[in-house]
Amino acid sequence: MSVFALVDGNNFYVSCERVFNPKLEGRPVVVLSNNDGCAVARSAEVKALGVKMGMPWFKMQDLARRHGIVALSSNYELYADLSSRMMSILGRYAPEQEIYSIDECFLGFDGFQRYDLMTYGHDMRQTVRQWVGIPVCVGFATTKTLAKLANHCAKKGLTGAEGVCDFTRLNEQEIQELFTRIPVGEVWGVGRKLAERLEERGIAHVDALRRSDAKVLRREFSVVLERTVAELNGVSCLGLDEIAPNKQQIMSSRSFGKYLHDLEPLEQAVASYMAIAAEKLRRQQSKAGLVQVYVRTNPFAEHLPQYQQGLSAPLPEPSDDTLRLIKVARWLLKKIYRPGYAYQKAGVVLMDLQETASLQRSLFAHNPDNERLMEVMDRVNAVWGRGTLRCATEGLQKEWSMKREKKSPNFTTRWDELPEAY
Repeated sequence: MSVFALVDGNNFYVSCERVFNPKLEGRPVVVLSNNDGCAVARSAEVKALGVKMGMPWFKMQDLARRHGIVALSSNYELYADLSSRMMSILGRYAPEQEIYSIDECFLGFDGFQRYDLMTYGHDMRQTVRQWVGIPVCVGFATTKTLAKLANHCAKKGLTGAEGVCDFTRLNEQEIQELFTRIPVGEVWGVGRKLAERLEERGIAHVDALRRSDAKVLRREFSVVLERTVAELNGVSCLGLDEIAPNKQQIMSSRSFGKYLHDLEPLEQAVASYMAIAAEKLRRQQSKAGLVQVYVRTNPFAEHLPQYQQGLSAPLPEPSDDTLRLIKVARWLLKKIYRPGYAYQKAGVVLMDLQETASLQRSLFAHNPDNERLMEVMDRVNAVWGRGTLRCATEGLQKEWSMKREKKSPNFTTRWDELPEAY
């Protein structure tokens, strides 16, 4: 019998902030999106106050003053590093691991029938908590969909103990009683709109979905929902993806910290975004055959003139060279730039991606990529931090950078921001 575990970091971004600032424990904390716009992570204390995911910061400031909510800017460098440490530890507990997102992963436990999974889960929680400082919950089940649901039950305290839930311990009656208490919208892959359509058919909780006719649901909805029903009944349809597939396109975009009007700062921003995208491209050992650049004003600032435009261009030969890709991106930007507008956002997209190893070049093509230079850039930036070695087109001051006025230090990734012990 196959057994899967889903391990999920609790309020992950908030938990990362609390690792190096224990004074935040027990206090209402919210982590904000780019430019300190909306809530992207909330502590349990903030959720209890009724703050919803995505709520704009300016709308909760009165609530923040009354209840002492601590607002922090997103510190993605810190979160990524702590995620890597957490995933490395969890990978030691099982022969198979699929990293599903920055704060959760699936583990495969085939052949672990003799183990007490509850004890094993508690050991995982304690080790991650002690070694990294992140609280996690663990859900065990015979399919990935059920493991997701078991994790939800562990997190909400619906069953299990101390953040660990093992569905393989429950009998059919216990499963039925539990599933009738869980709304259908909590099932992995059932979004809000789909949940509403299912509720119209009288399928309001998980047990009702589990007992539905899968063939009928396939005809009326999709084959994905049919598989979901099978997974809820213990039939494993989804295996572990130990190696994440390469992305089919790579996008890099940001809203600016302030409006930009001139071409030069826009060029700096587009060059910086392209450098990030090109680094990701090389990391997955691919080359891009098509480049797209787009700019736009703020659609919510109705008192300002509005403009939005994008343009794409194919490359003569697929490339992963930051300098070549920046050159093309700047050419595209000049084509779509119009003076007289307050630009709020720009972005680049790399498309028509091909694996470098299997790339078929033209017989008469000359490869102008600076492969050795790119290798040196990646190595230097991996050791000393992104942007240590960069193209001059990206600029030096970057006054247009996104606003992160409440950001904590990069405690684990920058020498000059290491925590100090007194």
